Amino acid sequence: MSEDGKVGERRARGLAMYREVYGENAPLPVGGEAEFFDLLILEQQFAEVWSRRALSVPSRRLLTIGVLAATRRFDIIERQFKRALETGELTPEQVREVVIHLIGYVGTPSSGDLSQAGEAAIAAHAGG
Repeated sequence: MSEDGKVGERRARGLAMYREVYGENAPLPVGGEAEFFDLLILEQQFAEVWSRRALSVPSRRLLTIGVLAATRRFDIIERQFKRALETGELTPEQVREVVIHLIGYVGTPSSGDLSQAGEAAIAAHAGG
């Protein structure tokens, strides 16, 4: 297989995994000035890391939520919570439990934003 063929296959696997992680209707992370970086994320993080079978997607999602909480990326945490609720990976009670668990690790000030992200995802999932 040519190098272009390998890249195309890896990109396709990355795109499929991205859609599994974020949903069929999730905006693609490709385009504009960041296209090189976005394609790298698809080809590496999604095709080569998220697709590994030693950890399930739900396990990887929980790890990702922890890292995102530690780095205060609550906008992305909300997307992760929403998708976990959509797929049944987490229940609303479990989303709240994740927030409770992370409070001691991210600190009280950040936990308010974390809680808001969780509650926004729960409200969106409930249709409210």
